[in-house]
Amino acid sequence: MSNHGADRPGAGGAELDRLEEAVDRALVKLRAARDAAKEAEQRAERSDRLMRQLVDGRQDPAALADRVAQLEAENEDLRDRIGRGREAVDGILASIRFLEERR
Repeated sequence: MSNHGADRPGAGGAELDRLEEAVDRALVKLRAARDAAKEAEQRAERSDRLMRQLVDGRQDPAALADRVAQLEAENEDLRDRIGRGREAVDGILASIRFLEERR
């Protein structure tokens, strides 16, 4: 078999580069799709397990709702603490900048 592009030096080089780039982009997209599918499968499996536990009575929906409310309150408290910590750090940095400028 002969390659018609091989008969002419340099012919087809740009086309081959574009083809390789297209294949590379397709492979990246394929990997991303596989990763997304794997993640979706894992979420579905977790949901199925939880649903079976709820249906079987091994998990109390009221207890789960209480736990979610507790975790949400803890998250809000942590967000507030982080905000106050950032404000304190900003104050310290402002003081340091002021002292450096006075040098």
